[in-house]
Amino acid sequence: MYSYQTLFDFTQSVFEKIGISKDEARQAADVLMRAELRNISTHGLMRIPEYINLWKNRRITVTPQYKVVHETPSTALVDGGKGLGLVTAPKAMRLAIAKAKDAGTGWVAVRNSYHYGIAGYYAMMALEEDMIGISMTNANPLVAPTFGLNGMLGTNPIAMAVPTDKQPPFVADFATAPIARGKLDILEEQGKNAPEGLLQDELGNPTSKAGILKEKGSLLTLGGDTNHGGHKGFCMTAIVDILSAVLPGANFGPTVVPTLGYVKDKTGGEDKGIGHFFGAIRIDAFQTAEEFKSYMDEWISTFRNAKTIPGQEKVIIPGDPERISEKDKMENGIEVSRQTLSKLKLLAEELGVSPLA
Repeated sequence: MYSYQTLFDFTQSVFEKIGISKDEARQAADVLMRAELRNISTHGLMRIPEYINLWKNRRITVTPQYKVVHETPSTALVDGGKGLGLVTAPKAMRLAIAKAKDAGTGWVAVRNSYHYGIAGYYAMMALEEDMIGISMTNANPLVAPTFGLNGMLGTNPIAMAVPTDKQPPFVADFATAPIARGKLDILEEQGKNAPEGLLQDELGNPTSKAGILKEKGSLLTLGGDTNHGGHKGFCMTAIVDILSAVLPGANFGPTVVPTLGYVKDKTGGEDKGIGHFFGAIRIDAFQTAEEFKSYMDEWISTFRNAKTIPGQEKVIIPGDPERISEKDKMENGIEVSRQTLSKLKLLAEELGVSPLA
């Protein structure tokens, strides 16, 4: 078990060691540690070796030229300069919030970026300004479209954070695929199978093998087959891909140059990075923030008090499990898997930073 501060300091030191400025290294560490606190470890410390490999392979730069390419009073197109998404994305979300303050809503699309951690981090940035926050991104092509044989889309997460009054904020943060790639990595490390109905092998046959993505397999869409709404899952994943990648001009779907060694680059085309899309909506552009937040409390209370199936717990409001986890881990520490600790130890030795004890 490690304290939050111990893990934060280690993470910041790794990013500083490869040449990222102190402030930006702190920002990157904050995103990853928020994932750990919110029990989304698939987007936390275990991602650090992946980022360092991108740096080694010159896929990312530690001194990116962040640039606003085009803008209107309420919109902007940002080029991330092939920097870490953990650094580029917070800037883009702050720009969306600033535009919303002036125009009522703000929308920012980003290209030439890379993995940005948990989508919810950026959506929640809007809460402090009495705004609804929206965040989404495309990713490595691992998800086969409905009836498709090969991975062509990312797990493409989307998040929305909504302010409240007395109730905790509503925070929905989820992949638009049935399982995140990082969760499959964890299951594989533990020698476990994935739940049925989520994966197919390279011939399109159903499989539960957690490591199948490394054997040319792919994820199914959310819902799986059409009888269970898989075509709707395809629609959701596609919407994120279009807003995050096509709109800003990043690599979309199967044209994404993979950041994973076991995913073959099928295009050989230009690497324009992946893309993100951010939105901020000012509540008082519609009604007073006080009225809305009170009504939002009523919405949440209505579902908290919903009659449940016998033997089941109460209805869970999006954001509740993560909020409870944050409080617990700040007080009692954060557990890091043996596999992740081993990888971070080797990385610390290689970079010459103080390892986790």
